[in-house]
Amino acid sequence: MRIVFMGSPEFALPTLRGLIDSDHEIVGVVTQPDRPAGRGRSMRMPPAAVLAVENGLALLQPGNVNTDDSLEALCALRPEALVVAAYGQILKQPLLEIPTRGALNVHASLLPRHRGAAPSVGALLAGDAETGVTIQEVVLKLDAGPIVGQRRLAILDDDTTGSLNEKLSELGAELLIEVLPAWERGESAAIPQDEHEATVSSSVKREAAVIDWSMTAADVWRRVKAYAPWPVATTTVDGERLRILEAWPTEAGAGQDPGVVIELPEQSDLPPGAGFAVTCGAGALVIVRAQRAGKRPLSGVELLRGYSPLMGKRLGQRQAPS
Repeated sequence: MRIVFMGSPEFALPTLRGLIDSDHEIVGVVTQPDRPAGRGRSMRMPPAAVLAVENGLALLQPGNVNTDDSLEALCALRPEALVVAAYGQILKQPLLEIPTRGALNVHASLLPRHRGAAPSVGALLAGDAETGVTIQEVVLKLDAGPIVGQRRLAILDDDTTGSLNEKLSELGAELLIEVLPAWERGESAAIPQDEHEATVSSSVKREAAVIDWSMTAADVWRRVKAYAPWPVATTTVDGERLRILEAWPTEAGAGQDPGVVIELPEQSDLPPGAGFAVTCGAGALVIVRAQRAGKRPLSGVELLRGYSPLMGKRLGQRQAPS
């Protein structure tokens, strides 16, 4: 089958590699344009574009994939199918009509739950016990097409958005290669999604990662995991930014104002590196690893040792004027 692959970030790589290693013909790869990145803001190709070039595949990087010029370029590739994995642009109907067989999307959730751009973030924020991948036919409505295949994955206590996406990208690639033959022959039974069960996990904004200590410790903990590796859960101490990289919830700290740094609770199951806790609306968050502005990441123990005035301070507030 002649396939055009559409994907951009690291999540897309296992699927593209799987297609390259398959018996299908990859006639083109479509990614987002190069973007400035890093401290030097030099132009950088999306990971999927790099892989396409390394394998000698035709590469398209339109700013808007739905323009007449882009549609003409895609038509010239004569694809039988599109395979989409975290491409990053909405596909309109004229584009979806180009492949003769149709289009499949590799989505990192158990649809119809967590449609949208940030499904792993949504699963962690919701405290879901499991997530998974879905191969679904692409329609005009966001992630709403019929389901061709699904595979489940348990969410572990130490999972973050980064670790989930890494595992789900591999799982999605395996599932896609598994379901493609029957789908190509028209033998797979695509199952319509139940709209009553649908939820949406939209793109994450940086301000969403600012910690609200009035939340329960469990809710703050979920945010620490959901916003790793980006934008990273953040608070302030004396007006200085403090990034919380790893944490653990506890029931300690009851009855105290939220956001106050307290000593560790006396319990045996604390993670290595735990140095102090911060009171929340209910319970407290044990800080295992954190990073002050302009400094390297430290364990909670190291941070407390190097910043002795920390104990008793209230996080999330600016330092009172002297």
